[in-house]
Amino acid sequence: MLNASSIERVYLACGNTDLRKSIDGLTVLVKEGFALDPFSSSLFVFCNRNRDKLKILHWDHNGFWLYYRRLERGTFRWPSSNTTPLVVGYRELRWLLDGLSLEQQQAHPSVTERTVI
Repeated sequence: MLNASSIERVYLACGNTDLRKSIDGLTVLVKEGFALDPFSSSLFVFCNRNRDKLKILHWDHNGFWLYYRRLERGTFRWPSSNTTPLVVGYRELRWLLDGLSLEQQQAHPSVTERTVI
């Protein structure tokens, strides 16, 4: 999948998106609809109306990647309609891809390095 260390932010396009759009259509949506830079090192994630398909737009050095995921059963726990994209971390994106919601109450907290004295 994606290298999390090279990703600046993850933007979720809340609500549904017409996934017939290709790279060009999604970059226009990012630039004009969200007033964001599609050439940044961010991920832009879109979901269809049935919540069973996702597209992820990602700029990498000299070209765009377009990732597509289709579920054979079940749906994504996608955030409801909103006009602005939702900024989440890579960890929360993994939750969504695994079929979990963004409001994980039982997830383990992030571990950071401790200084040993």
